Amino acid sequence: MRFHVDSWDPAYGSSVDAAESGSSTARIEADVEVAAASWAPIAPTPVTVPPAVLFIDGVRRVDARVWLPEPLIDPDTGEVLGVQPAMGLCASYGAGVVCSCGQGAHLLRALTRRGLFTTASSATDIATVAGTYQAHVVDDRGEENPAAVLSAALQRLLNDLEIIAAAEARSALTDHQVEPESALVVVDGPLRGRASLAMTLGYIKSHRITYLPPALHAVIAHLAAGERTPIFSMGTSWDRLSWYLRLPASQAPGDDGALWFGVVRVECAAELPIEQAIQLANLSQSVLPRYATSEYKDHRAPQNLAPIAGVERELRRRLGDPLVIDRALRQASFG
Repeated sequence: MRFHVDSWDPAYGSSVDAAESGSSTARIEADVEVAAASWAPIAPTPVTVPPAVLFIDGVRRVDARVWLPEPLIDPDTGEVLGVQPAMGLCASYGAGVVCSCGQGAHLLRALTRRGLFTTASSATDIATVAGTYQAHVVDDRGEENPAAVLSAALQRLLNDLEIIAAAEARSALTDHQVEPESALVVVDGPLRGRASLAMTLGYIKSHRITYLPPALHAVIAHLAAGERTPIFSMGTSWDRLSWYLRLPASQAPGDDGALWFGVVRVECAAELPIEQAIQLANLSQSVLPRYATSEYKDHRAPQNLAPIAGVERELRRRLGDPLVIDRALRQASFG
């Protein structure tokens, strides 16, 4: 029996989730660049590489789950009947930018924050010896899982912080004698909420669902290193243009189960003219493979690009030791 061992560390899940066999309800338009009947792998074409590439990533860590007292009020009389517990998350999060330019690869921006996310309307900041957790009161949606609501609020602020880091990084490029708008920005993850950034790609390195119909989905397995699929449009709660790209890897695709090895999905803003989208897609074929990692260096190779892995490590270091943070929160809880 032949089989393929996924190179990804199981702690990170898999590059292709078991849900890949499921189908998406997204609205797909395949005739954006090429007619669906003519879909085939697209080889790299000569392009002008931008003078700088900015890689943006964010990390988040829940330091503690806490419970805060919330008044229990009679909705009819307004009388305070007692106290009920309200859930809270104390989290540390950060966003960073690695710049790859003529000066080499270097960290250009790193921003970190600590926050208390809770449905308790009376919540205030939590001051600890390790830093202050700024209170963010989240609307209680009643029927939804409170933990999921708070986690989503944390993710929104992380996305906002990534946008701030990206803007600051572009401004800093003037010190490199690089025009800010000429830089290519690669955001780790979907572009949701960040599609307004100019010259920007969303980079999705794991796959949890099938978006394309079977005949077009089959094209992905035939991609050679550096090749991509034609562009297609996706519409869910937001719209974007997307394509699949195979990165160079030590394992070649074949009939041994490695057909998705090294495949990533790239996306750009749906509002772009198709000519600009094609330019970005062609650019992704020349730029992204340069930064693919090797298995002996990264447990998520080759999809976890080297600059993204670097900014993740640095941000986690700046978030602080989890044991120290836990002790600081416990001390603060005693007042």
